[in-house]
Amino acid sequence: MALVIKDRVKETTETSGTITYVLEGASTGFESFASVGNGNTTYYCCTDGTNFEIGIGTYTSSGTTLARTTILQSSNSDNAVSWADTSAKSIFCTLPAEKIIFQDANDVVPEVDSTAITFSIALGG
Repeated sequence: MALVIKDRVKETTETSGTITYVLEGASTGFESFASVGNGNTTYYCCTDGTNFEIGIGTYTSSGTTLARTTILQSSNSDNAVSWADTSAKSIFCTLPAEKIIFQDANDVVPEVDSTAITFSIALGG
């Protein structure tokens, strides 16, 4: 399983409670989570316009679902949101702020724990 980052992936879900999200197909002008690939993980956000959940989800093509693998932030004290009803919610790929490395206004990258960083270099030939 790989972590896959994709642009313009957005679907709807009518999932209630805290179960795995059942995906209902791509919104107009967007791709579906199928572009992430079966068994892969991705960052996601699900919202009803008031409540929200941001996390790492695992996509499964059988049944077209997105499992709530890790909850990063939410309107429920950073726990899984228990959706009260089956009304349509938007679910889409996003890049959580806590997962990015950035340059500040002075073009300086803030200090990070270098023991946690692994680099992989692919050389063409």
